[in-house]
Amino acid sequence: MDLPVLSDRELEFKERVHQRLLEILDLSLIVTVEPAQARKQIRETALRLFDEQSAPLSAQSRIRVCQLIEDDILGLGPLEPLLSEPTVSDILVNGCRQIYVERFGRLESTPLRFVSNEHLLKIIDRIVSSVGRRIDESSPMVDARLKDGSRVNVIIPPLALDGPILSIRRFMKDRMQLDDLVQRTRSLTAGMASFLKAAVNGRLNILISGGTGSGKTTMLNALSQYIPRSERIITIEDSAELQLRQDHVIRLETRPRNIEGKGEVTQRDLVRNSLRMRPDRIVVGEVRGEEAFDMLQAMNTGHDGSLTTIHANTPRDALSRIESMISMAGFDFPLRTIRAQIASAIHLVVQLERMTDGVRRVTSIHEISGLEGDIATAEIFRFERRGIDEHGRVLGGYVATGIVPRFNEILQRRGVEVDMDIFDPEHRD
Repeated sequence: MDLPVLSDRELEFKERVHQRLLEILDLSLIVTVEPAQARKQIRETALRLFDEQSAPLSAQSRIRVCQLIEDDILGLGPLEPLLSEPTVSDILVNGCRQIYVERFGRLESTPLRFVSNEHLLKIIDRIVSSVGRRIDESSPMVDARLKDGSRVNVIIPPLALDGPILSIRRFMKDRMQLDDLVQRTRSLTAGMASFLKAAVNGRLNILISGGTGSGKTTMLNALSQYIPRSERIITIEDSAELQLRQDHVIRLETRPRNIEGKGEVTQRDLVRNSLRMRPDRIVVGEVRGEEAFDMLQAMNTGHDGSLTTIHANTPRDALSRIESMISMAGFDFPLRTIRAQIASAIHLVVQLERMTDGVRRVTSIHEISGLEGDIATAEIFRFERRGIDEHGRVLGGYVATGIVPRFNEILQRRGVEVDMDIFDPEHRD
């Protein structure tokens, strides 16, 4: 990446000119005009100030400094070049002196810096205030999003001991298709992809499981494209990330409590309300708490084909987490009743993992096959690791276990055909 790094002299004049701009310009008016016009006005004024101060900087250097001043006043300061870099998937700011990015699945340090923690806090406040939220010592953690849909998390002192922490999960405008996950990232095989397409078309309820950064939302977006365009889809998220392209999509987002501690709208509130909105399918960005029970109820009462994700490292852990969510929400059900609800609601668990080489892969696809004391599962596909090469790449391949899922009969009844060859352990795409 070609990132703008200033010399000490450039930094000195940047601060001088920036301070004078704040004294000269009416920023309350500048932010109301078109961005291009605002940048033009800032640039022209800044260049005039450089001349007045006889700044010993080349024309190219002055333009570079002006760009950074514009970013500070109108944008997100030193983060702006990272937000325009298509290969960056995450931006991680650890106080004013450390900015990391994730590219191609790996973390990299950058030479970019904020001037001070106060500078960083000013940018953070700009982000959270734009979505009607606040950040201060009484409310030191907040989730927000940028205008482009990128997801933001902030935590500040006194909870963050070494300065404000800002984490941005980039919203990729070019949504990954399932075919991209097969051909470009090799996250699964063509046979596995065709199987998942059939599962969505056949209105199976699918749970996507994985750890942080494993690609759960990417997979959820990719699978959601196969929901027929004629259906009414309701999406429910804490922070809007899904990018469904169908015509009839209703997007709902939670709301945190206000300064007085009132007005909170939870995912459970939205799931329960969505059932009164005549949905064909409900897509929940991630189940995290008591809404898990209502999601299962929806799946069990005619809203087939619903999809959601969960933070878990194995399919078994995913099911156990749902059990725990329901139990901890205060529902007075015997464990067997909870497990029966899960077993009858969820057809399929797709497990994802970000491996040591940074590649996100589907490591397993399990069918929920019934209830035998515990929830019974059957693995249909898995990724078999064979080692690591000299470049640190994970070696391995995808195999079918030979098990034909029981719900194949459901798919056939619904007019969805699956190529039976993909279940043969000897089959290769």
